[in-house]
Amino acid sequence: METATFGAGCFWGVEAAFRQAPGVVSTYVGFMGGTLDSPTYQDVCTDKTGHAEVVQITYDPLMTSYNDLLRVFWQSHDPTTVNRQGPDVGTQYRSVIFYHTPEQEALARASKEGLERAGAFKRPIVTEIVPASGFWRAEEYHQQYLEKRGLAQCHIK
Repeated sequence: METATFGAGCFWGVEAAFRQAPGVVSTYVGFMGGTLDSPTYQDVCTDKTGHAEVVQITYDPLMTSYNDLLRVFWQSHDPTTVNRQGPDVGTQYRSVIFYHTPEQEALARASKEGLERAGAFKRPIVTEIVPASGFWRAEEYHQQYLEKRGLAQCHIK
């Protein structure tokens, strides 16, 4: 099994999108990229901790590739808005790929560059590509939030 971590706005919808992807074994929503150890949702919502809301994915590389996960990432949010997804505003909602290996970094950068060259978006892609750091799992009520409420059908663009 391998791990991938993505931030693409509010983690509820992002998690729902990845849970539907073939080869995904598990998902957890949480926080990464900040300065505070063991942050709570309330801490992160202050926009002062530097954390992004993320989904950490465990996937079977025999059933799906990191490139497949990157496609879900790019299609599940707007990577051209700085610190914003829809009505959600703040650094915690930034578009970010946290890579766990040099191979993931290379694939993420190539994917972003390919989309930029192809003009896939009307505006420049602002997605950060940075090394994974400590992952802090969000409170239990955030895990599979939409699924628990019967709203997990996420429509990928």
